[in-house]
Amino acid sequence: MRTAIEVVRSFYAAAQAADGVAIMALLHPDLQVHTAPGMPCGAGGAFHGPQDALTRVWGAVFADFDTAPYAESWHETTDGTIVVTGHYRGSARATGRPYEAEFVHLWRVTGDRISWLHQYTDTARWHQALTPAAG
Repeated sequence: MRTAIEVVRSFYAAAQAADGVAIMALLHPDLQVHTAPGMPCGAGGAFHGPQDALTRVWGAVFADFDTAPYAESWHETTDGTIVVTGHYRGSARATGRPYEAEFVHLWRVTGDRISWLHQYTDTARWHQALTPAAG
């Protein structure tokens, strides 16, 4: 069985490859996802289940952004929560404007699947990328 950190690392690799099938294979049936309330694309809030998260969070974001999360630091707490800091990097598809937004992800893994994610990010950076440049 893979360690929790290995499972989470697999998620980042799948997200960077925009591989929805690989992402789904990593998700626990009772997945709970909590994303920053100010996320664009309707992707902020609480979501339950792999299909809900894939459609309403990652699918919605990937429809409007060419983006991926890039992890920079990894920590495991005594209760098994994985804490990852890093940056989302990419660009908005409609405007072509690049962006970089810092994140903190808190993960829990049950067995060898992701069962819980809480995301914190600088949502203002996401919205700036969606705004056409003043010209």
